[in-house]
Amino acid sequence: MNAYIVGVLVPLVFTLILRSSKKEKKRGLPVDVGGEPGYAIRNRRFTDPITTAWEGISTLAELFEQACQKHPHKNLLGTRKLISREIEVNADGRSFEKLHLGEYEWLTYRKSFEAVCCFSSGLAHLGHKRGERAAIFADTREEWFIALQGCFRRNIPVVTIYSSLGEEALCHSLNETEATTVICGTRELKKLVEISGQLDAVERIICMDDEIPSNISLVDRSRIWSITSMAEVEKHGRENSVEPDLPLASDTAVIMYTSGSTGLPKGVMMTHANVLATVSAVMTIVPSLGSKDVYLAYLPLAHILELAAENVIAAVGSAIGYGSPLTLTDTSNKIKKGTKGDASALSPTIMTAVPAILDRVRDGVRKKVDAKGGLSKKLFDLAYSRRLSATNGSWLGAWGLEKFLWSFLVFRKIRAILGGRIRFILSGGAPLSGDTQRFINICLGAPIGQGYGLTETCAGGTFSEFDDTSVGRVGAPLPCSFVKLIDWPEGGYLTTDSPMPRGEIVIGGPNVTLGYFKNEAKTREVYKVDERGMSWFYTGDIGQFHVDGCLEIIDRKKDIVKLQHGEYVSLGKVEAALSVSPYVDNIMIHADPFHNYCVALVVVSHPALEEWASKKGISFMDFSELCERDDAIKEVHSFLIKAAKDARLEKFETPGKIKLLPVPWTPESGLVTAALKLKRDVIRREFSDVLSKLYS
Repeated sequence: MNAYIVGVLVPLVFTLILRSSKKEKKRGLPVDVGGEPGYAIRNRRFTDPITTAWEGISTLAELFEQACQKHPHKNLLGTRKLISREIEVNADGRSFEKLHLGEYEWLTYRKSFEAVCCFSSGLAHLGHKRGERAAIFADTREEWFIALQGCFRRNIPVVTIYSSLGEEALCHSLNETEATTVICGTRELKKLVEISGQLDAVERIICMDDEIPSNISLVDRSRIWSITSMAEVEKHGRENSVEPDLPLASDTAVIMYTSGSTGLPKGVMMTHANVLATVSAVMTIVPSLGSKDVYLAYLPLAHILELAAENVIAAVGSAIGYGSPLTLTDTSNKIKKGTKGDASALSPTIMTAVPAILDRVRDGVRKKVDAKGGLSKKLFDLAYSRRLSATNGSWLGAWGLEKFLWSFLVFRKIRAILGGRIRFILSGGAPLSGDTQRFINICLGAPIGQGYGLTETCAGGTFSEFDDTSVGRVGAPLPCSFVKLIDWPEGGYLTTDSPMPRGEIVIGGPNVTLGYFKNEAKTREVYKVDERGMSWFYTGDIGQFHVDGCLEIIDRKKDIVKLQHGEYVSLGKVEAALSVSPYVDNIMIHADPFHNYCVALVVVSHPALEEWASKKGISFMDFSELCERDDAIKEVHSFLIKAAKDARLEKFETPGKIKLLPVPWTPESGLVTAALKLKRDVIRREFSDVLSKLYS
């Protein structure tokens, strides 16, 4: 018996001694900066912000050419062969398109560079003049990347537009920038034809697909344009080669139109130096990034997170395999049964993700585990709890041989969902819940580098290092950025707060962009240049610095609402806390200043609520009817209350009433952005009657 006691006590005592003696690693250090007074932190390894990681390279065009010269025979761009499209009809009469996709077909760096050069020369042959802007309006695909790099070689500023953008925002983006060339896919071409009469400057369309619709109505309505396939443009360029007109570091590379959570989108002007600074900084963060890596690209390239990531990957000689959110896994909506998803076909080592995607992976795994039940579920729960204990730093958790055993018996099958080789995931675009971060860490066996940045800072801001196992934080400043907190007395956040300084997050460095295109008033409002010449962007987010120099996002100025009795509710904070509920697919908290409680619109998870109804023996005609039932509302509300208690929310922060919504919020519906962020004003208008009834 004494041996058992010793066996338990020795590791426990050793753990306590190790924890008490262990010094917390400094990841960020205080720095003296100019501008508005505040509390500023820099990356511990760089005293000054990094501008380029490659000697003699100052633009994205130079960086890409160097990579192609260095890795000519390695694969760069991969696309899956489309074998067939099929329409499947469900029992309820709804039809869905299913794709049968083959293996990846690759372009080497040399072939990719040839395509870029030919496209660049082809643009000149078509008559695109120096100083004119070109817009890319398409889903993420290899032609998108080729078009981008082709424009860079002619010093053509690229206007990036989400493929899901509505007509009004699309017209605004193209007319404001006076883009003369639009590069798009067939689906986007049809959208352009519908609004052709509202576009002022467009002269030519380049279609990424070889087959251009040729029906009469299309030709008639677009006769003011020349419409050419991308293959034809490359052919013209091959036959009429011209010397490149390479940009300078200070030249505008991209005018990126955000999908906009409020109002019309704003165009953020990024120079080559801006984007290169972020690309260079990320190079120093991702461990051992190199030519052996394979990257799965499926997020919108019109989003700065994806655009920066693909430029990083191309710079180091890695391969980029293209996919889509609807074909990502073997069970994705558009994948034909029996066909591999993109991840299974590619077996990537690195990928980026927005929290909504990682939440879906987590929910999907949990549903499968719960559905199996029995011994499988018990094994998973035991393996997860043992690894969670170890991840949290306990010596009594699963280490060594036991870790390997659980990895082989339990988590190997889960890792196979994303191809089985993932070694690093970059998460950005929105806050990632601690529950999801831990779940992905353990089940995929890969660290998640959670970052914080904005379009206005070229995605550069902060990034968590691979050995940082904490959750709920976004890391220390990237080497390209200084991050400063300034007082916001109205919200009660001060840099003198104890135990951690708090305030509005302001980001400075070479990655901070020029401002908003043709919007000087808004630019002056949120961009400042200090007495030392450094540009700063005022984010409107509220953060606090931990003692190791890592940042935590705790609030947002625009998301704070004051209730009737003077309490402040942070809408984003509450939504992040409640989104972990298994019943929640999406959620928006609404707070009315004339009441003392908040309410919630809940987009319900179909499988979770239907499973509950099945267990309870509840029959219903359709899902909308189920969402109206009082017992269903009560069930979901009880889980939200539990999640609120677990997150230690105040009573006034917990929604007093909720409305269950059966239809998902998608970018196509206009209720969320392409990055899946809530469009609060749009949702409030859409559901104004519902919100009024919740308060009645």
